[in-house]
Amino acid sequence: MSLRTSCAVGLGRLTSWGLRRVLHRNASQLPGRVALGIDPHALYELAGKVGHGSIVVCGTNGKTTTNNVLASAVEASGARVLCNRAGANMAPGVTAAMLPGRSADWAVMEADELSTVHILPALRPRYLVLLNLFRDQLDRAGEIDHVQDMIVQALASSPETTLLACGDDPLSMGVAYRAAAAGTKVLTFGIGEDLGLPADRVPEARFCQVCGAELSYEYRSYAQLGAFRCPNGDFERPALDFVATGVSADRTGVAFTAGGLGFGDKAGVRLTAGFGGVYMVYNLLAAYAAASLAGVDGPTFQHVLDGYHPENGRLQHFDVDGREVVLNLAKNPTGFNQNIALLLADDRPKAAYLVINDDFNDGKDISWIWDVDFERLAAPDDRLRVIAGGHRANDLQVRLKYAGIDADIATDVADALRQVGDLDTARPLYVLTNYSALWPAKAELERMGERHD
Repeated sequence: MSLRTSCAVGLGRLTSWGLRRVLHRNASQLPGRVALGIDPHALYELAGKVGHGSIVVCGTNGKTTTNNVLASAVEASGARVLCNRAGANMAPGVTAAMLPGRSADWAVMEADELSTVHILPALRPRYLVLLNLFRDQLDRAGEIDHVQDMIVQALASSPETTLLACGDDPLSMGVAYRAAAAGTKVLTFGIGEDLGLPADRVPEARFCQVCGAELSYEYRSYAQLGAFRCPNGDFERPALDFVATGVSADRTGVAFTAGGLGFGDKAGVRLTAGFGGVYMVYNLLAAYAAASLAGVDGPTFQHVLDGYHPENGRLQHFDVDGREVVLNLAKNPTGFNQNIALLLADDRPKAAYLVINDDFNDGKDISWIWDVDFERLAAPDDRLRVIAGGHRANDLQVRLKYAGIDADIATDVADALRQVGDLDTARPLYVLTNYSALWPAKAELERMGERHD
């Protein structure tokens, strides 16, 4: 390690110590910024401390949960793991997670899609897990084809990396198709059966990634994910290496059998988790597939699921004065639609507090709210009460009006709880927020009530 890199790493570690021990603050990014500011190649050097290699998880939705479950599973197998569990997924966050002095067997890192061009050349991971691609943060990311270009470029810079991609997602397979042509090894995962779910009103991808013809589907799981094919025969869902069958998914949790040739001679393993949604089947299948490639067996992975509780505002449950409050992130049309599906799977009378901000990390362009299926929340009676909030509460209120929903506005979670205070406490409140609103809502709920796992 050069003198410059040694100084960068040393000052990064000192910054981390000061933030954690003296200021009692989060050290998920600043130490990495300090290290990279001194030596922009510090992450390249830090990658050498990992014995078996790295696994990088990227995709629009589900990165944090998938990454943390995967890291916990690899750790439970007896390996030493470095991980950016707080979700700081750009180069400074990954660098900060790599700074601790101890060596490790594996690094399991969540990566922002656009940041893969900086992270993959440095880490040279053994596997890149690509969960899905949806429109998100349009101001920064632009259209999806730009995001695809960045991931393909990142893979080209790390030719020894195997891509583990969602075979049900045409956009992820568009990346896989191009990467494979350049020599990247590709493995795929997906759901191997029709779940009989209604299609979203505005799918993210309708056209073939090769010839542009409109895709046809045998079935869809959600958004554009499903058994797709091009009518011209140019492009279709591949034979899946890792497959989920016997799928059960509702608001109480998910269960499925994970099998397929990617697991070698292993028989299918039945996996269950106490946090729900069809999207979670994909996340957990991807995590188990990657964990299996890292040497984790099915019983160990299930043991991790048994003790895993979503963090960082992802499907966290709170009790506030006897009322159940469910907090979750919803930052784009697909994320909101999956949250709506979970909410509607709860057949109790309920309330929903929907919060939209437009800070830098959210994106100033919130036109995407017109592609969310809010119409599904329109109820003919008082079984569902909807409240709008956030910097763009008025815009959201107008969108809900066009969906046939008369929504009031609340300034924060406490105000929303006051507005539903006249309703019976058996009625849960779902708090769905985008990025910058998530942490304030989580902090507010932690002050007001008890967390229930």
